[in-house]
Amino acid sequence: MSLRGTLEARDNCQLFRLTGLLDAFSEPTFRKVLGGKIDAGPQHIILDLSQIDFVDSSGLGALVQLAKQAQTANGTLQIVTNARVTQTVKLVRLEKFLSLQPNVEAALENIKSS
Repeated sequence: MSLRGTLEARDNCQLFRLTGLLDAFSEPTFRKVLGGKIDAGPQHIILDLSQIDFVDSSGLGALVQLAKQAQTANGTLQIVTNARVTQTVKLVRLEKFLSLQPNVEAALENIKSS
């Protein structure tokens, strides 16, 4: 199964709900689509990865690039995770940089307070 998702505008941010695999196969499309959405605005992005089954190093690289792109655009990237995604991110010690959140509501609150 490849990566699939939906986009929802919500409280001055873009909420992407993704399912499937964020891996070397899906990463180029993921990076292109989300990168274009950051440029188009609003610059605050929430990625709901709670239904993601797998993230590999290519996926992590794409997440880091998107976080940097959002920061450059004076926005933020909040990532809603599940146990698998959290474990993968923590293995490479990126949990603070990638702003992991337990749910969409916490991500929205984090954006409001930034």
